[in-house]
Amino acid sequence: MLKRFFISMLGTVAGVFISGVLAFFVILMLIGVLAGKSISGGNGGLKEHSILHLRLDGAMAERLQAPSLAELLQGDTGAPLALDQLRDALGKAADDKNIDGVYLDCGGFAAGVAGCEELVSHIRSFKEASGKWVYAYADTYTQGAYLVASTADSIFVNPMGAVDVHGVASVTPFFKDLLDKVGVRMQIIKVGTYKSAVEPFILNEMSEPARRQQQEYVDSIWKYMSSTIADARHTTPATVTAWADSMSGTWTAERAVASGMATAVSYRRAVEARLRRLTGTDTRDDLPLITPTDYLAATDPLASLSSGGRHVALLYACGDIVDSGRSGIVGEKMVPEIIALADDDDVAALVMRVNSGGGSAFASEQIWEALQYFKSKNKPFYVSMGDYAASGGYYISCGADRIYADATTLTGSIGVFGMIPEASGLITGKAGVHFTTVQSNENAAYPTLYSALTPAQHDAMQAGVDHIYDTFTQRVADGRSLPVDSVRSIAEGRVWVGTAALRLGLVDKIGGLTQALYDISFDNDLPEHVVAYPKNEENKWMAILRESAALDGARAAAGLGTAEIQAMRLADKLLNQNPMQARMPITFVK
Repeated sequence: MLKRFFISMLGTVAGVFISGVLAFFVILMLIGVLAGKSISGGNGGLKEHSILHLRLDGAMAERLQAPSLAELLQGDTGAPLALDQLRDALGKAADDKNIDGVYLDCGGFAAGVAGCEELVSHIRSFKEASGKWVYAYADTYTQGAYLVASTADSIFVNPMGAVDVHGVASVTPFFKDLLDKVGVRMQIIKVGTYKSAVEPFILNEMSEPARRQQQEYVDSIWKYMSSTIADARHTTPATVTAWADSMSGTWTAERAVASGMATAVSYRRAVEARLRRLTGTDTRDDLPLITPTDYLAATDPLASLSSGGRHVALLYACGDIVDSGRSGIVGEKMVPEIIALADDDDVAALVMRVNSGGGSAFASEQIWEALQYFKSKNKPFYVSMGDYAASGGYYISCGADRIYADATTLTGSIGVFGMIPEASGLITGKAGVHFTTVQSNENAAYPTLYSALTPAQHDAMQAGVDHIYDTFTQRVADGRSLPVDSVRSIAEGRVWVGTAALRLGLVDKIGGLTQALYDISFDNDLPEHVVAYPKNEENKWMAILRESAALDGARAAAGLGTAEIQAMRLADKLLNQNPMQARMPITFVK
């Protein structure tokens, strides 16, 4: 029987290996084809009277990413929507005589409000600097797409479409009843009245302090959105609020035009006919549309190679902060990256773009220390915050010489918590698995999924959380030149929007990444040449193979199916992550 098992296992391993090799060569051929297409110039280059075509469809990333393995296999090689490309393309197009205007082609656009805020500012700058037109069209406008499209000179909507303006909501899921049902209990140690990241695991509804802070930042975000739309559409914020409160916020195309939300009802064909007239394009010719990817490649084909010479480093720090791993802000990778930038004589200054709700307190501290080392080299260090720079995201930001945030950036959340799952009800009570522990010392097996914390272990965890919180608040006090008591009064895990953070001294200026990059060069008499980091020099084949393995793992996990197994995996994940977390609450702002 054992022999059959090993034979079966060997066959499985061999099958997986052979499949992997075959997949490798298939992917090799695919990428070869794609590379050839890229080298050939895509759409043939830039023409006179071209239109910069911004297709606002899908999620918007901070930085351009290569297509995933799944996208490659599906034949989807289109460049993902990335704020850095949109910013660069709009900036170049403003001065380019070959670009007549911008076409905002809106679909299922999904982006954080701060990301939309930055894109709006770039479109406004394009219009002000160039005097060129901006047209927008959508079958149906999502709220985020409409926020961006509101800046257009003309807004067209399909006769069968709609404009969705509904306001801002923050939705928080709570898991206590689920965890109770399957026999998992979360043991929480925290500091801060507002450190509500733990609430979904121990409550069935939001606490009053958490509700109060969420209401404040939801109202602040809506104030920005309604004011921005009102200014663009030459109306009042009260009118925009009335739009949101009427008919559940979704307006038919005719009503949208009648109310002033849109310019006209029009099919796509008619809008493109307008664009033809604007550019003098013959009806027999293709409409001269060019994407940001193709436009940047056509105007500066060697941009990716021009990384030499003295420059400002733009370091992207996006995602969860973790000690190790492949994604997010990985401490063991980010620290040596920062140290290398500090020691590089060609790096004159650093702007770190932070978009993170936090994570490991340990990794946050290590990144903070590496950034202090960078500053010790007498090099300027600025931070630009995206949608989020909260908790651990603020920890790594607070030591900067200057901090920039968008008006709707969620930041602060200065607090720490520890969370240890105890799953004896699931493991022993439901699964029937019992444990006998033989140990040399009282705490040798700590922590475990199958037993609760002892009072001494709980006290030790609390002391650790308190120590990290004291360190965190001291880092903020030193970095922001504030008394520690003042920091503590605005800390306790509370989240603030950018405008409130400016008033409290947590940030220095309301502005986006472009402003931060300009200021660091101007303030310090430095070259405007910017190089983005981390550089994408990882072995592409290994990345593809890892992603393939991840896909297989995801499919296997999906096949498990039961609530008990899913809860077990959650508990195991929480147990094996760094128990000390500096993380903002789990919320979905929509």
